[in-house]
Amino acid sequence: QCGVLAKCLDWEVGGGPGSSLTLARNSLCDLGPVTIFSQPNLPHRVADEFIQANACNRLTVIAEQIRYLQEQARKVLDEANRDADLHHAACNFVKKPGNTYYLYKRESGQQYFSILSPKEWGISCPHEFLGAYKLQHDMSWTPSENIEKRDAEISILEKLLNQQAALPPCTEPNFQGLTK
Repeated sequence: QCGVLAKCLDWEVGGGPGSSLTLARNSLCDLGPVTIFSQPNLPHRVADEFIQANACNRLTVIAEQIRYLQEQARKVLDEANRDADLHHAACNFVKKPGNTYYLYKRESGQQYFSILSPKEWGISCPHEFLGAYKLQHDMSWTPSENIEKRDAEISILEKLLNQQAALPPCTEPNFQGLTK
């Protein structure tokens, strides 16, 4: 005798206006033990079990991708809120992309940008320092601890764009030069 246990996963995609997309398992069923000699349609049943397992595996990958995309969407929204807050901070000069600005907080709670770093202020720094941010060319803000990484990413993207423009038209994927 050969015992075969197959798990059937029924998936449901839910969501509607204003709700997040969900992919959930609804039921788990046991097809029970199978005896090879007593089941004339065993090859079909085994094939069905493999098809179900394959479908379940592929749906699991999609569910993981959905979770990843949801996390990415949350990150984008958090960054957009941060950027909006930073653009609303008081500022007595014209901010120019590519420059780093220093955010301070007055005793009144008002936040403002300065071109002077805490180091440049020295011990006479008049207000609480909140952080340094680089204004990007797309008008987003990069915190000082991420500037080097972000600049490296932008450099790589610019290099890829320049290489892509120099490539002849191609109907098949071309990953040459992307791994170096």
